[in-house]
Amino acid sequence: MDGVILTSLKKIVHPKGDIFHAMKQSDLGFNGFGEAYFSNIKKDAIKGWKKHTLMTLNLIVPIGRIKFVIYDAKNQDFFTTILSQDNYKRLTISPNLWFAFKGLEQTNMILNLASIEHNPQETETKKVDEITYEW
Repeated sequence: MDGVILTSLKKIVHPKGDIFHAMKQSDLGFNGFGEAYFSNIKKDAIKGWKKHTLMTLNLIVPIGRIKFVIYDAKNQDFFTTILSQDNYKRLTISPNLWFAFKGLEQTNMILNLASIEHNPQETETKKVDEITYEW
């Protein structure tokens, strides 16, 4: 899908604890830095739909498993992926794409490396049932 990048990330296995890379300034998808934050989602809960008009999101799942769904309203198509330690990738979502996500494990955490600071004036939201998708 245009405006979506799925990037494999490096995971270094170490006997005292693994290292999980997230993002470098030179990485494809880096579009500046505004803020970084973690959020969690409970098992079977769905958050979304949300669309940013300016922010580029860079989403990483270091804990749990989360299903992400991106919807391009202009082309009326969907992109889906499940991120976890076993599928350790960074999901970059460009502005003007709708997204939602569902927790698949008991404990699920997302890191978002956002291109700009959160600004409620540049976001739109819809209820989960306002975009038809079979979860």
